[in-house]
Amino acid sequence: MPISSAAGSSFTESPVAGEPTRSGATAATGTPAASGEILLELVDEAGVTIGTAEKLSAHQAPGQLHRAFSVFLFDTGGRLLMQRRALGKYHSPGVWSNTCCGHPYPGEQPFVAAARRTAEELGLAPALLREAGTVRYNHPDPASGLVEQEFNHLFVGVVTATPAPDPDEVADTRFVTPAQLADLDGSTTLSAWFYTVLDAARPAARELVGDSAGW
Repeated sequence: MPISSAAGSSFTESPVAGEPTRSGATAATGTPAASGEILLELVDEAGVTIGTAEKLSAHQAPGQLHRAFSVFLFDTGGRLLMQRRALGKYHSPGVWSNTCCGHPYPGEQPFVAAARRTAEELGLAPALLREAGTVRYNHPDPASGLVEQEFNHLFVGVVTATPAPDPDEVADTRFVTPAQLADLDGSTTLSAWFYTVLDAARPAARELVGDSAGW
């Protein structure tokens, strides 16, 4: 089924307030720390920035609540682009998940981060990308012992290009219908957070691709 015209145009979000990073730079720059470590933006339960933390330490039990994003891109037939995370990733290697997940740099707008990481991981730019709300969750990963304490900004969009994934980030990709997703779930492992973010994004996905796509 064609993509619904109800999708509208893309939206962006307001930048977050700057916070000091460990390198001494302000978090409002939206760039990696000068020291080379990856900093995440810590938030309170309302999603307001309260500081920064190094990426791995933020995921160590019990976890620190931080800002994240999740992207769901669909083709013109309403199929969802899934990715299998590369085997070399420190968190949830080799599992299937939604199109793209990640963390904005401190001070980086979630919309900008979502577009940036989609390009870096999958080698493509969405033909359309729009906000789909937020969801807060706490998901331990039994395999690694790491914990996802995230305030997650959701995005849905349309992709017309063929993925050209970075093998250091993505081991495989495929487009799936809801029925094919159920088969995939029955035959392999999905990320611990996948259904939480998918369920939260479903209303926007249905608006984007139409009810007949089954999402």
